[in-house]
Amino acid sequence: MMMSEIRFKDFEDVLGTAGSLADAAEAHGSLCGALCSMSPYKMQDWINEILPDGAALSDESAAMIERVFTATTTSFGEQGMEFEPLLPDDEQPLNGRANALALWCTGFLYGLGTGHISDLEALNGDVGEIVRDFTEISRATGDDADADESNEQAYAELVEFIRVAAQVVFEELLPLRRQVYPAQQRLH
Repeated sequence: MMMSEIRFKDFEDVLGTAGSLADAAEAHGSLCGALCSMSPYKMQDWINEILPDGAALSDESAAMIERVFTATTTSFGEQGMEFEPLLPDDEQPLNGRANALALWCTGFLYGLGTGHISDLEALNGDVGEIVRDFTEISRATGDDADADESNEQAYAELVEFIRVAAQVVFEELLPLRRQVYPAQQRLH
């Protein structure tokens, strides 16, 4: 299962039916950020973040969430730069796609922060720069985005930047994910 085989609208519908407080783009961004900063990060961890407590999922909805989770984790693990952010189709109005891109970045930063990074602002190097860029993108709104060719091209360039940047963060934080955090002391 590849990300390109998953339709944003289908995922959005599943989350809406389940009563998710997170938009589909934001939910996918949070998954990606958490995968970058935590290991292991399980599907149930993500479900606990994006769905309200006790949300009942149909078998079909659960299968969709599992497909998104599996395709995302698989794409990060591949060496061929297969990762893609889950965003609305290009047929959707540009302003909606731009807003979804901002929400994806918001989710990514949230997911990154749920891991073992205490201060995102203090990150150095490429990861720190990417966090600052994602923060700027997350503040953008697409309300005034006309669907002219230059804005379409700028949007496509931002999506490509985010696609590559998320993979860079995943690779750069590999040592963090490999660290063994001290287990809480046990009473014997």
